[in-house]
Amino acid sequence: MAVIELDLTAQPEPALSSPPPAHRYRLPGLLVILVLVFAAGGAVPVVPVLWRYLGAVPAPGGPETPFQLTGGRVYTVALSGPDRVTTAWDLTGGPRRLWTARFPARVTGPDEVSWSGVDAEQAGDVVLFTDGADTTVVDARTGKTRWTSPVPVTALPGGRIGVTQEHDFRAGTVYDQASGEPGRLYFSSTGEPHTEPPVVTMLHGLDLATGRTVWTSTFAGAVNVAVAPGDDPAVLVLSSNRLQRLDGDSGDAVRAVPLPRVGGTTPSTGELVDGVMMVYYGDEGTVTEEVAFTTEALDRQWSRPVPEMTADPANCTGMHCSGGRQALDVLDPGSGQPRWRAPDDVDLAKYGGYVVEVGIESGMPVRLVDAATGETRVDLAGWRAEVVGESGLPIVLRRSLDAGASAFGVVVADKDAIQPLGVTGGPVSDCTSDAHYVVCRTEGRLRIWAYRA
Repeated sequence: MAVIELDLTAQPEPALSSPPPAHRYRLPGLLVILVLVFAAGGAVPVVPVLWRYLGAVPAPGGPETPFQLTGGRVYTVALSGPDRVTTAWDLTGGPRRLWTARFPARVTGPDEVSWSGVDAEQAGDVVLFTDGADTTVVDARTGKTRWTSPVPVTALPGGRIGVTQEHDFRAGTVYDQASGEPGRLYFSSTGEPHTEPPVVTMLHGLDLATGRTVWTSTFAGAVNVAVAPGDDPAVLVLSSNRLQRLDGDSGDAVRAVPLPRVGGTTPSTGELVDGVMMVYYGDEGTVTEEVAFTTEALDRQWSRPVPEMTADPANCTGMHCSGGRQALDVLDPGSGQPRWRAPDDVDLAKYGGYVVEVGIESGMPVRLVDAATGETRVDLAGWRAEVVGESGLPIVLRRSLDAGASAFGVVVADKDAIQPLGVTGGPVSDCTSDAHYVVCRTEGRLRIWAYRA
């Protein structure tokens, strides 16, 4: 049974050994008068609590074992013999153990890529645990296993349908990893490497509640699959000659556009970047041209040649950029035209309505800047710990205090200010956050705070 400790940072009230002097009653007396005044003319204003310690839960398996905060829950994972043991903790009102699920740990074979970690995702009334390529789907209320899959399952918006890929490779194309032969590799859904692309790729739409196959779509060769943005279940499928949008409930192609050759090459890969579907052309893994499409109508928006890789490339995550670290231009996602030039000592990542500039030497956030202009919106001086949490949520910041303790603050999109939240009252590490909670590791436990942005 988990023991929930009280907030050790709170100071106890002093014991009274004798009646207090008369002046001790003045402030309470004034407060009573104020209460009576508000009672006559209106309600007493309620000041929101911005930072509240909720308690702690065990973190089994040592300081390196994973945990995850998602959907208002914390999931802890430990190994027990050949099994993964995952415990779900509900955080509403304070940490409360919901259930513990047990499923086999992934065993890596000689022809499979090594995977690590367990990812938890709640979709509708189930939770998907992905261990490498293996996926175990459990009931979100009870933790009971509903079904399993030997390949990753991607949940679509709405929590009803999940998508898997199945590949058919030509015989004799499995890559001999012991040989160390150079060359381009193509991976199956289970992580098995091949020296040639698949002959056929099949997408399966599965009922997340039961694992039953609802629809199947077949494509020649390899494809890239991305979940379409928005609330409707849909996927974008990129093949070597066309881009399609499939209805997630039926698998029907609701829109398709042909992709002609560019410079004698066919599309080599693609991805979603900042709400735009990017199609990349090139040979031998080198991108020479990129073309942007809308995700609903699949209209072509813009294209541009991609310069050769520079000797000092910059990291630019979740946004469109061009150039190397010494001349990095941020592009408009709608036109592909340069918006502004980044400083030469930072990497960039789009996060929570801002662009985060991260110092290349320190690895710490420096500023939050406007995505359209590059102008500084929030100076992060003093908040030298990493930005934690998922994209699209409030930006929770952390800075170190004496004796290993930490202070936290939050930035809400468009408010352009750091709102201090509170302190941990003791040493913590490995922190994460969502829109309501902060969770940190400390000496065999996970300590949990609720916050208001």
